[in-house]
Amino acid sequence: MVGRDRFPVALAMIQPEPMPGSYRNDGMGIDEVVERALAEAQMLADNGFDGYIIQNRNDAPVLQRANVETIAYMTRVALELRRAFPQLIQGILVNWDGEASLAVADAAGSDFIRVEHTYTSVEVGYAGLMHAQCVDVLALKKRLGSKVPVFADVQEVHYEQLCGKSVVDNAWDTVMNAFADGLFVGGHSLAESMELVRAVRARLGDEVPIFLSSGSTGENVKEILSEYDGVSVGTWVKDGNMRNPINPERARVFMDQVRELRAERSARGR
Repeated sequence: MVGRDRFPVALAMIQPEPMPGSYRNDGMGIDEVVERALAEAQMLADNGFDGYIIQNRNDAPVLQRANVETIAYMTRVALELRRAFPQLIQGILVNWDGEASLAVADAAGSDFIRVEHTYTSVEVGYAGLMHAQCVDVLALKKRLGSKVPVFADVQEVHYEQLCGKSVVDNAWDTVMNAFADGLFVGGHSLAESMELVRAVRARLGDEVPIFLSSGSTGENVKEILSEYDGVSVGTWVKDGNMRNPINPERARVFMDQVRELRAERSARGR
């Protein structure tokens, strides 16, 4: 996805308007969906973000498997943003569907996919059971000859895990047995997240990139990036509601803190 010399990485979530065919779509066509997503990507580029993850969060409620039209429209959005902003890192998250995400990312030339629910194990939440997708994702990756890295959430905090494993053990399983290229790890609080990343790092070493799964803000991002390799901010830059557009002022504040951290590290020779 990105050389380790560029860590820490600051990404934001681009969550387009509801796609045609989804429950919440009010008749908006794909051209307008793309236009609004391009405007958000431009604002992120202007504020110095390293990139973004495109997630069709506004299509919710969704099942784990994405509909065919969702895959098609997400591919269109990804291609348009990729062509307009080739310098930005692009991640893909379609529904909770790792296979769909990989198909979109491979077609669009994206940098990585995020598999949030769920790459290993089993979870339960408002949409029912979410089953491990690692076997299917890796089989598709092999069939396509794809080099798109897979970043997997470890025990996503908004669903209940049924496996009974610790986060550290599940992280080890996700990398060593399910061959994830990177991880998203986080807890229910900043303190818990910092404790978890240290424990996972102690088990896996420094070669596996670890991103914070949720909870980054303009107030805590410097502390987060003292341990994590990256963040993908969503709720905070959207004024507390993931359905809102990104607030440009909050995006500026967030990246001011990231730039300050990078300057401090550069001054220390790190």
